[in-house]
Amino acid sequence: MDETALLRAARKGDLEAFNRLVLAYQGLAYNVALRITGETRSAEDATQEAFISAFRSLRSFRGGSFRAWLLRIVTNACYDELRRQKRRPASSLEDLPASEEGVDPGGEATLATAGSHPEEEAERSELRRAIERCLNELPADFKTLAVLIDIQGLDYREAAQAIGRPVGTVKSRLARARGRLRNCLKRQGELLPRQFRLEDEAG
Repeated sequence: MDETALLRAARKGDLEAFNRLVLAYQGLAYNVALRITGETRSAEDATQEAFISAFRSLRSFRGGSFRAWLLRIVTNACYDELRRQKRRPASSLEDLPASEEGVDPGGEATLATAGSHPEEEAERSELRRAIERCLNELPADFKTLAVLIDIQGLDYREAAQAIGRPVGTVKSRLARARGRLRNCLKRQGELLPRQFRLEDEAG
């Protein structure tokens, strides 16, 4: 049964059809939640709440990208989590399942199967931690767009639908988010292996 048929059945109350949709999207939803909230417990709670909310709201889905519609619910659930509790320092990138679509291709499982040397794995691990630190410095709306577009691969239209903003707003916020990320990574340059350091344009 394809996604359209599953959606049609789920909207009629077919729980088995909805569970198949959950299985198809739970990795993506958790990945997004983990990167936005920065901790596993909050990500798990937000993902669970998002799917419950999605099931209750299925009748309001009017077509288009189901992925974008679902991710709007996920991001809203993440914002609720962030409002409910203080964020703790996270080491979440290491927890991401390396097989999920959108995960950094330098993930540990990929490195191991590629036969990379331990030194290379350690360098890439440090790069991931630096990116994570910089992501966590971004305002929530900037961070969400960086996660949705630059990490999960949504296009501008889907991202706009996911956050409920015009495409123009998405583009401008993403440009500012990328600028802040770049500046942050430059500040952390000395912490990174040389091949991963960002040099000034003039240099």
